[in-house]
Amino acid sequence: MPEQSRGAPGTPPPLEWFNAAPGPDAERALLSCLHSPRWARLLAGHRPYPDPASLLAAADEAVYDLPPEEIAEALASEPLPALPEDTYSAAHTALNAAHAAYEAKFGHVFVLCLDGVPEDEILDRVLENIRSRLANDPEEEHTVTRDQLRLLARERLNNALRDGGL
Repeated sequence: MPEQSRGAPGTPPPLEWFNAAPGPDAERALLSCLHSPRWARLLAGHRPYPDPASLLAAADEAVYDLPPEEIAEALASEPLPALPEDTYSAAHTALNAAHAAYEAKFGHVFVLCLDGVPEDEILDRVLENIRSRLANDPEEEHTVTRDQLRLLARERLNNALRDGGL
């Protein structure tokens, strides 16, 4: 089914579309949630899912199955957490410095799931988390980063199921 028609009247709900879609279409839709071809193949390969909760649980498990090089690939495609538009320039400077320190130490972009964080708390939450996580050793940070990627993928997948983007 063409992507633009999924939201049209008379089309199946997102999970039904996902369960019935050709493999490459399902994988392509999943890549918008987490840029990991292996993760997308794992999820698409285990269809059909009886309900969204089953798909979300499988998505969580699939992230844990990714080897470090595939986590690195997914991280390379992740944008930095976005700040509210009215954030003052000194905050951007502080955040850029924190991101640079993080990337210098760990070799990849900082990721943080901000699902449910009020917009006026985003800057503080991001800065607090970067500073806190800079104290982690690489192994500990790898574990935290993997979990944040899992949460980001879950949030995006849940949004796609709710909004018809899957």
